[in-house]
Parts: sequence; C-alpha cells; structure tokens
Amino acid sequence: MGKSEEQVVFSEQFDGEFDADWFWIRENPERWRIRDGGLEIVVEPGVAGTVRNALVRPAPDRSSGVYAIEVTIFNHRVPTQQYEQAGITWYQDGEPVFKEVKELVDGEVFIIPGGKAMPTQSVRLRLVVDSESWEAQYRPEGEKAFRTAATGELLAAESEQVSIQCYNGPPDEEHWIRFEDFRILRI
Repeated sequence: MGKSEEQVVFSEQFDGEFDADWFWIRENPERWRIRDGGLEIVVEPGVAGTVRNALVRPAPDRSSGVYAIEVTIFNHRVPTQQYEQAGITWYQDGEPVFKEVKELVDGEVFIIPGGKAMPTQSVRLRLVVDSESWEAQYRPEGEKAFRTAATGELLAAESEQVSIQCYNGPPDEEHWIRFEDFRILRI
C-alpha cells in the first residue's frame, strides 16, 4: 500500500510526558532521558529476559488489519559490545517473542532478523504485522524506501505488547541510543 493509504493510529514524539499506555519493564530512571524530541536510553548489559528500561505499550489488534510499528534509532556511539542492540521487541502474554533490531555481531552492525548490513548511524525500523505474520523492514539513513530484512509467522496470543528497548551494552562505558518518532500505522 502507498503512503496515502496509511493511517496513523498512535504517535509518540517524545516531547514531554509519555502517553498513559506506556509502561517500563525494569525501569532505571537514571539511565534514560527525553531530549530534543527523542528518548535516549543507555544500552545496559543484559539480554531479552533481563533488559532494563524497556518502554512497552499495548500492540495493535492485528486480527482487525495490517499494522506497521515504526521508530528511528540513532547510535550516539559506535557499538563495541558483541550483540549490543536497539530496536523493537514484540511481546506475547508478557514475554518477548521476537525482535527487529540494529545489532553488533562479530564486529559488524546488522538488521536482525535477516542479517542485513547496516552501516549508517541511524535507521528507521518498521515492523509490519497482520493476523498471521510479521515482516521486518528497515530504511537506512538517507534512503527513501524501506527494505525487507525478514518475514515470519506470528501466532495469536491472549495479550500482545510492543516495546522499544536496547541491551547487551558494555559494562564499563555509557552508550546512549536515541529513539525518535515512534508510530503505529494501519496500512
């Protein structure tokens, strides 16, 4: 579908108070901030099950249509820690089930899933979901069109949430990640 057929269902510009439907998983308030229209979070050590400062909200009801969840991610510093990552995570019944992230693997940055090289400092991630599947899309800095990184099946669940989060950061350095222009679109 073209842009003219997209309808913004939710938008978060990170310019003040969060929408009331957001909630934190393992909030560490000293390691996140809102600055100049963006949410900035320190990439702390940890993995999906121990992530700190994951900002989560209810996911759209994908049984009623096709939706895209989008956010722009900007690395203030080049990732240095193996599997250091930031992006979108999909939760079902309170548990992370898959992610679309910008991730450092063996010295190179990729879009995961899909293993697509990501050389730019910022990227627009777009996770498209419908009643049966997901599609991980991305648009590198300076490009106009989204590319597909990977697709997969997505079974139904009682409750679904979507988050923006980062983890696997270095234990001895502060690497800040910036999230901008979070949107949920019906497409």
